[in-house]
Amino acid sequence: MQESTTSLAILVYSHDGAFRHDVAAALGRRPAADLPAVELTEVATAPMIWQLLEKQRFDLVIVDADATPAGGLGIARQAKDELFNSPPFLAVIARSQDAWLATWSKAEAVVPKPLDPLVLAETAATLLRKKIAISN
Repeated sequence: MQESTTSLAILVYSHDGAFRHDVAAALGRRPAADLPAVELTEVATAPMIWQLLEKQRFDLVIVDADATPAGGLGIARQAKDELFNSPPFLAVIARSQDAWLATWSKAEAVVPKPLDPLVLAETAATLLRKKIAISN
């Protein structure tokens, strides 16, 4: 895969600052050596995620299923239903019983809590590679 000179835009949504920090730490400057650098945008509220999704292009959105008051799975589902050309979503769930709900959300991938940095980075990299392949 040829490396692009532009960065990849990733949006991270959770009311929990520690969660957003853990995601940023797991992804680092780039989630995989064959991918361009990433630019992370962190948001803590549903109104802000909608504002950004409607105005900016993102290559990946990572959502916390346990975010409050608006959960990440509901936001993923609504984005998939309402936004033209919605970016891929990676949902992070705390309970394995919520896997069915993650499927309902139309998220392209799901990873469990507690976050395993290697699993998160590899899952994000897989989704980003697919996004790049579709864009080319």
